[in-house]
Amino acid sequence: MKQIFVTGISTDVGKTIASAIIVEAMEADYWKPIQAGELEYSDSHRIAELISNHKTVIHENSYALKTPMSPHAAAEIDGIGIETVQIIQPKTENHIVIEGAGGLLVPLNDKETVLDIISPKHKVIVVSRHYLGSINHTLLTVKTLLDLGHNVSIIFSGKEHPTTERIISKMTKVPVIGRIDEEEIFDKTTIKKYADKFRNALELL
Repeated sequence: MKQIFVTGISTDVGKTIASAIIVEAMEADYWKPIQAGELEYSDSHRIAELISNHKTVIHENSYALKTPMSPHAAAEIDGIGIETVQIIQPKTENHIVIEGAGGLLVPLNDKETVLDIISPKHKVIVVSRHYLGSINHTLLTVKTLLDLGHNVSIIFSGKEHPTTERIISKMTKVPVIGRIDEEEIFDKTTIKKYADKFRNALELL
């Protein structure tokens, strides 16, 4: 069974939409270890709303923090400290998609980042969205993961930018699963469309 960790090159690049597509394509379980803010309508709620299959189990967050900011700071506001030993991956006989918080080096506490909760067993998918500086952010993210021996792929998100996508693909030499366009609306139908489109590439991970 595949264990897929979805990270981004920054915040608000489309990790949750990408996660929903991967979950739907593989009928995988979903787990967001750390949710910071929007607890009434969290990423887990969004995934449940966007997928169509009935096999997926959505697992409980290890940490559900009240403030929408970096996890280390949100935890401090809540009067707690995040301990990575308490972030225990749920047991399942199914594939599982794990969604990170923000980018790869977002702090969880004074010493550890999101990178520290990515296991060697995880296939890592980096979500990249075009903006000024995104090439640098994507190359740094992918290089960090590759230097540590991780299996890495990319999903591009947002409006197509061929020159950006081409140079990232050429310089990283990692598989590109596809691109999620800037859609008018993301609903079950849209998610299923991309799930069908990406399924073959995901099966090759």
